[in-house]
Amino acid sequence: MISTEAQTSGRIQKKYIEQFGDNTQTMDYRLFRSPGRINLIGEHTDYNNGFVLPASVDKAVYFAISPRTDNLVVLHAADLNETYTFSVDDISKPDQKWAYFQLGVIEQIYKNGLNIGGFQAAFGGDVPQGAGMSSSAALECCLLFALNEVFSLGLDRFSIVKMAQKAENEYVGVQCGIMDQFASGFGKEEAVIRLDCRSLEYEYFPFPMDEYLIVLCNTLVEHSLASSEYNTRRLECEKGVSILQKYDPEIKSLRDATPQIVEKHKEELGDVVYRRCKYMTEEIERVRIACDFLTAGDLISFGKKMYETHQGLQHEYEVSCDELDFLVEQTLEDDSVIGARMMGGGFGGCTINLVKKEAVEKFEEKMKKAYQEKFGIDMPCYRVRITDGTEEIVLNA
Repeated sequence: MISTEAQTSGRIQKKYIEQFGDNTQTMDYRLFRSPGRINLIGEHTDYNNGFVLPASVDKAVYFAISPRTDNLVVLHAADLNETYTFSVDDISKPDQKWAYFQLGVIEQIYKNGLNIGGFQAAFGGDVPQGAGMSSSAALECCLLFALNEVFSLGLDRFSIVKMAQKAENEYVGVQCGIMDQFASGFGKEEAVIRLDCRSLEYEYFPFPMDEYLIVLCNTLVEHSLASSEYNTRRLECEKGVSILQKYDPEIKSLRDATPQIVEKHKEELGDVVYRRCKYMTEEIERVRIACDFLTAGDLISFGKKMYETHQGLQHEYEVSCDELDFLVEQTLEDDSVIGARMMGGGFGGCTINLVKKEAVEKFEEKMKKAYQEKFGIDMPCYRVRITDGTEEIVLNA
């Protein structure tokens, strides 16, 4: 049986050959892959200088790419069946919004004093849209990694990750943190990455997949609260920092605070800001403790920390929603599930579940049925494996 990865990469190669196979402008193409990501624990901690615990997965974006002998760039979006052609030195914004990500990558290459020639590429993948698995970061990392190899730009992996983030910040206009690109670029099979969002130091922790599978349940909802409430949470955290700073000037972000300090100043913080700070300081500590469990090979205790995270996001940080809470509640009495929580910014998206391998089919059936009965929505589930990060796929000669 052909793996889904092989099927998806084969589809992109076929699209490339259909588009460019008889083109005398081109040399042989090369194939690159960059994965989507999940985050096991550490939610909303990135903008508080805390820790996150992402991993790259076997849902990915693929680029089949080749340099040209002229200065044109021809991009074919296989999943949309659309093509955009432009001169390599013209990075003005096109009507096709999907091309913003690729143009943002080229802009970053120029901003770093590097040059490329014309190229052509077919790209696409199987990272589910709107599921919080960061398809845009995968796309940016994949193209930048590919151009680095094809044009011998000499960039290291860390530079690629930072430039990919800047492409999204500066050209696309989305103020994302670095976690998504970092996970896509630095992923490692059967390991999670503890990334320090303040220093960008990182460490791998083992995440064996022999007994359990990771299953994502997609609510298929995105409540309109998401973006405005995200900004509000940032401001509430900043307000908490400004109050706590009066008692300890070393507190520059909630990373520098502790649950004990927050508790001590509960009255002055006020109910809402107190609960935000309580969740955040506990979550930053939770990532550290969860990593100790992984080192000890204790996935059961790790899973309990995932439930604690969800409780905090639901009641203290208040970024969950009825659909997410319902899905997590369904797992509480299920012996085959050792951990579950909402994943991502909140107000929709997926729950992430650690499920015993032999029970996955039954688990998915039960969850889909319960969700359909409650909300009238056919819910997709995605089984994901933790894989290596951005890479070139060597083609058979």
